[in-house]
Amino acid sequence: MHCPFCGVQDTKVIDSRLVADGASVRRRRECNHCKERFTTFETAELMMPRVIKSDGTREPFNEDKLRSGLLRALEKRPVSLEVMEQAINKIKSSIRATGEREVTSHAIGHFVMDNLKQIDKVAYVRFASVYRSFEDVREFGEEIARLND
Repeated sequence: MHCPFCGVQDTKVIDSRLVADGASVRRRRECNHCKERFTTFETAELMMPRVIKSDGTREPFNEDKLRSGLLRALEKRPVSLEVMEQAINKIKSSIRATGEREVTSHAIGHFVMDNLKQIDKVAYVRFASVYRSFEDVREFGEEIARLND
């Protein structure tokens, strides 16, 4: 690591600590040349797979789309933003756990529905109605009956 003060490459780690629930490492460093101290953060760079949309086109995974879909489903529901962020992290972990370079939007929808089912049943039915393109009230009833089973 180059010293940000004098540019010398010779620095040493004085202290290391896990931060952000173990998702990154905070390192306190000291330059062996000028003796200045500075902090660095180390995180794993995990690549998300590309998304294959229903029309066959491919695009990079977009966390903002995932978040907005969850926000719409959870709108006016008693679910905290913290719980929603945890769900986003679980969904992203599930997507990465497939080990694939590409994942279908259909598979992502299933990961979202699985998480919403555990968080809030009303939000689950809302999301399912859009995701599965419900045509009438009967389909809502069938989905609610499946929830009760």
